[in-house]
Amino acid sequence: MADRKAQDRELIYALDIGTRSVVGVVGRPVGDRLKVLDVEMAEHSKRAMMDGQIDDIRQVGALAKAVTERLESRLGIKLERVCVAAAGRALRTQKGSFTLELPEEQSIDAEQISQLEAGAVSAAEEALQSDGGDRRQMFLVGYTVAQYRLDNYPMVNLQYHTGRKAEADVVATFLPGEVVESLYAAMRTAGLQVASMTLEPIAAMNAAIPAELRLLNLALVDIGAGTTDIALCRDGSVVGYTMATVAGDEITEAIMRTFLVDFRTAEQVKRAMGESDELIRVRNILGQEERIAVNEVAQTIQAPMDKLADAIAKQILGVNGTPPSAVFLAGGGSKLAGLREKVAVQLEMDEKRVAIAGNNFALSVFSESLELEKPEYATPLGIAISAGLGLLNDSYVVTLNGQTAKLFRNGVLTLRDILLMNGYSYADMVGKTGKNLTVTLDGKRLVFRGEPAVPAVLRVNDEEAALSTVVHAGDHIHFIPASHGQPAARTLGELLGENFYGKAMVNNAIAPMDRPLAQGDVVLTLRQTPPAPAAQAAGPVQPEAPAYRPPAQTRPRQVHLILNGEPLTLPKKEDGSPYYLMDMLEYSGIDFEHLDRPVHLEVNGTERGFQFALKEQDSVSITLD
Repeated sequence: MADRKAQDRELIYALDIGTRSVVGVVGRPVGDRLKVLDVEMAEHSKRAMMDGQIDDIRQVGALAKAVTERLESRLGIKLERVCVAAAGRALRTQKGSFTLELPEEQSIDAEQISQLEAGAVSAAEEALQSDGGDRRQMFLVGYTVAQYRLDNYPMVNLQYHTGRKAEADVVATFLPGEVVESLYAAMRTAGLQVASMTLEPIAAMNAAIPAELRLLNLALVDIGAGTTDIALCRDGSVVGYTMATVAGDEITEAIMRTFLVDFRTAEQVKRAMGESDELIRVRNILGQEERIAVNEVAQTIQAPMDKLADAIAKQILGVNGTPPSAVFLAGGGSKLAGLREKVAVQLEMDEKRVAIAGNNFALSVFSESLELEKPEYATPLGIAISAGLGLLNDSYVVTLNGQTAKLFRNGVLTLRDILLMNGYSYADMVGKTGKNLTVTLDGKRLVFRGEPAVPAVLRVNDEEAALSTVVHAGDHIHFIPASHGQPAARTLGELLGENFYGKAMVNNAIAPMDRPLAQGDVVLTLRQTPPAPAAQAAGPVQPEAPAYRPPAQTRPRQVHLILNGEPLTLPKKEDGSPYYLMDMLEYSGIDFEHLDRPVHLEVNGTERGFQFALKEQDSVSITLD
């Protein structure tokens, strides 16, 4: 251990964590190719991966460590940094839209475009979350702007154009957080630091289909044990990903059922088909030695191979629309005799246009002692090639708040991209103004504004940065998310002011002055004249002699009501006006100066307001909530 050299910056260590095995590749860039120094492969002793997803982190970590230690021993190097890839099967794609309202007509700059695109990506993630039920952390892999609009007019590019309302529609691709975190956790268990992460279909394409060939419409089909990952390119770039749940295990399980052998033996039979012409010796689950004819095995696997070829064709056509110019089959499953021809038939393509990957590996990778032209090496070699030859921007390390940032996309990366790729949302970058409070007071609509957000802290290498700042290898990002503004809040007393004297109803119920108001509340007031302040007496005041009134000739008429179930008789008002509901408050027995809960007013079983005029024999209810 003491004699081992440290892993220098140019030495690339790639690990392909597959459903059936872990493959490690160590190499170094030499000119425009990667020189492979060593390759090591080990199979899982039991199923630790389910359809490309890590199920047993400890077991995967232990196997990765074993592969690493064998390579270290042979090369005399201490491997510390590793490049990995996430399974394409976990990808989730969603559309999202966002609108940026500007305070005035102005020229659109790069920072506003960054905010607009970040908002659209966050909207896509929110839509994805709502479809999935429980919220999950999602990591952005990449996105494409489908459409810009400025003041409702479609645009190709917004920068420098002038307007007030900018909109963007995007199609964004995400990886669920558990996929990313489980891969990082397994590497930590193996004692390794993740230096880069990409996607398995991208990695395999980088090995099998070099960039100079991608002007053509081509498909890369990586047939693993649990899943089949597919990537398509056109006009120089990768244009789509998809996957099929049918893969090599379907073939293995058919052999198990037909010949009564365990999974490991069935795998050996599948591999031996290309090495033996006549008979394969096996021991079945009954402990009996058998010799199985190769043609009998071939017949057994025809149906699952047809199913696999059909699934591959449907997925390619679903994404591409039409058959591509050519198809490359990679992964261990691609070696099945007859599968290439079946895929060609399903796609209605010439058999010559469906090939086994490996012939193009030599354009990007070479070795002085190892045979590399194997289709099962597409992904591990692709991971190493991607990092070693700089085909992905995630081949360098960028730190975010002291931790290695998770990077997935190729091309130029901005600070906005990296924050989105690491689980932050548009609201974290820009912040949200607190919610407004809207109430209606005596028929007038009032809006109280929420408090503004506290801006985010964005620094790259200790210097202030913008969301549109381009990030380079080795940069250190410091980010403190924006704090959302507090929502607007008012009590009834704060709404009416300290000079208000009287009573008020909120949503047709008398309420105390300390009642918090809610969105949409309707407030009605009964303003009263405050009592005049007591005047200091300058001396004794003689009582005023009562005015003479002639005796009443007739008994005054009365009004008969029912208040809270009891009869109430009141004299008619002298001016002849009716009694109103507010007049009944003093007869209710409720202390309105010390209310601790709302009061409800009803007339004949229906909620009414202060100004409701009462009629003879009306039944009035004034009760505490």
